[in-house]
Amino acid sequence: MTSLAPAAGADLDALLASRLRRSLAGSVLQDRVATVVFDAGHSQWTVELDRGRGRVRRGAAVSPTLVVRSTPQLLADVIVGRASGVQAFLDGELTVRGDLGLSLVLDGMFEETGDRPVEFPRSHEAKVMGVRTSWLEAGPPDAPPVLLLHGLGATNASLLPTLADLARDHRVIAPDLPGFGQSEAPSVSYSPAWYAAWVEALQRTVGSRRAVLVGNSLGGRIALECGLTHPGSVRGLILLTPSPAFRRLRQLVPAARLLRPELGALPLRLSHALVVEAVRGMFSDPDRLPKPWYDAAADECVRVFRSRSHRVAFFAVARQIFLEDSYGRNGFWDRLPSLQPPALFIWGDRDRLVPASFAQHVAAALPDAGSIVLEDCGHVPQFEHPLETAAMIRGFLGHLS
Repeated sequence: MTSLAPAAGADLDALLASRLRRSLAGSVLQDRVATVVFDAGHSQWTVELDRGRGRVRRGAAVSPTLVVRSTPQLLADVIVGRASGVQAFLDGELTVRGDLGLSLVLDGMFEETGDRPVEFPRSHEAKVMGVRTSWLEAGPPDAPPVLLLHGLGATNASLLPTLADLARDHRVIAPDLPGFGQSEAPSVSYSPAWYAAWVEALQRTVGSRRAVLVGNSLGGRIALECGLTHPGSVRGLILLTPSPAFRRLRQLVPAARLLRPELGALPLRLSHALVVEAVRGMFSDPDRLPKPWYDAAADECVRVFRSRSHRVAFFAVARQIFLEDSYGRNGFWDRLPSLQPPALFIWGDRDRLVPASFAQHVAAALPDAGSIVLEDCGHVPQFEHPLETAAMIRGFLGHLS
């Protein structure tokens, strides 16, 4: 093991070169063309990835795809698999600018020894229900499975605190949902029913039947649909500010029908600063989170929105949220009382997107479900109150039979 740890301040060019000598063909990087800068302050290294091949040189590229900044020692430890880049990011010891999804793919990709701890995330890719799907996996492979589902406009990075905590003793799978992040954006309905069928197909692909589903916002709505349509595949549900069907403002439905997803095909340039402000608005106290996290999230959103198909997918999902029936044979609120898997709902009392007042309606439909309203919390409890959220998640998991 000592041979893996270079001295602090060691040159990363030799370390990276040794890792890049092996072909990346067959890995999730085999089709990627990207330029990655590792910035250690006084020294920089550029890695050029070109469809299964990689090379390194001293200095920083002018317009890199991704910039990863930290100390020389920590960068070296991440490259050889001694440290987790995800945990270093969460601890504020490493920052990312540019393609956040690529940074998650790279975490541990150069490691050669097989000694990388199982709780460190690993990136995978496969066709799921015909959709090229990217996901992170962490934790012991024989541990109880947990599937993490992110929200609208987000990626699996929005659930990194939950992934890092649960990976100690659970097998955690965190996909980019179709239409978002590194996953493909096909031309489909993007309805809750479609997503539920896709989740079941993903569970078959990764071998995670009877997983506990943890969903934030849109991910929570998808998790609920999974529990309603294939309860045999779901051990339990943890819903972090889930987005249910609208009970009010139904007068907006006709207007929503007119807003076709194809509008996303039009060129749309997002401002980094505008996205940062939008993300900050999801928190009760935005200053709880460090600025580099907002920059990383905004960079990723701007990058994904450059893709025409992903813009169309975003508008299609947003439209489905407005159009979903609240009542009737297929209405969400009339179907909700039939939910079979045990469930825990976590709300934020200062959530501007999904008001905590939904808690009373859920309690009426599911009197046996757990429901907690977090004080001084917005729409993303796993980032705003990570310790409290992790404790509640673990408490629920501990009571499952």
